[in-house]
Amino acid sequence: MSTETSNVAFRAQLIIAEQRQLYDYWASIAAGRSMPARDDVSPAHFPRLLPFISLLERADGRLKVRLAGTRLRDIYDREITGLFLDEMDWGEKQTYWDAVYDHVVKTLRPAQGVVRGPRLDKNHLVQFWLRLPLLHEGAEAGMILCYDTFVSAQMLPRSIELLGTQSADDRASLANYG
Repeated sequence: MSTETSNVAFRAQLIIAEQRQLYDYWASIAAGRSMPARDDVSPAHFPRLLPFISLLERADGRLKVRLAGTRLRDIYDREITGLFLDEMDWGEKQTYWDAVYDHVVKTLRPAQGVVRGPRLDKNHLVQFWLRLPLLHEGAEAGMILCYDTFVSAQMLPRSIELLGTQSADDRASLANYG
């Protein structure tokens, strides 16, 4: 499958318009490369999305939140900038998120998904997420550009709500990304 076909197929999976906006920007600045560099990214091109954006950096084999938008502080009930991902309180979703980030780092490809209850005590929310790898200091996927938006599960139609249920199938479905 060609890169262009793969990009079209991936984009078609994005449910939220803002996910498509950020993905289109990411693909355009990649300029034919497998991924853009961190230095190519300009937040001025997506100012409305900034509260929902985070930037992760690989450091000593771990992923650290280099910066996090204000909406993420609301979701996690604290500032998460500076935390390593293994310090986050994901409870039973820890395995899910470990698989997501491992997938992006190993495949060097974008990933997206939907999950209910993004963290402990937030099961009333459905999280639509997007992870985009970036070159940083010569390392592929040295950084990951993230977009997360959260919707009350009560506001979603039943068919969409079911997409966010956590199960072993959710973890296994990571193989289908990208």
